[in-house]
Amino acid sequence: MKASVGDRLHVHAKLVGQPDRVGEIIEVRGPDGGPPYVVRFEDGHEGLCFPGPDAVIEPAKAAAKR
Repeated sequence: MKASVGDRLHVHAKLVGQPDRVGEIIEVRGPDGGPPYVVRFEDGHEGLCFPGPDAVIEPAKAAAKR
């Protein structure tokens, strides 16, 4: 998994009825774009994330097209 500042982290919900979490990557702390990432989620919460297999990186260019 590789990301850049400005990309979006999309974490898919694990339970039916639970919403997905989406946030903007504001800092990349791992080597060569790898985790961990500091993420600002849509609800304003910021945190250090080590994404698991339920997460995908959406490049900033693709996210801007939405």
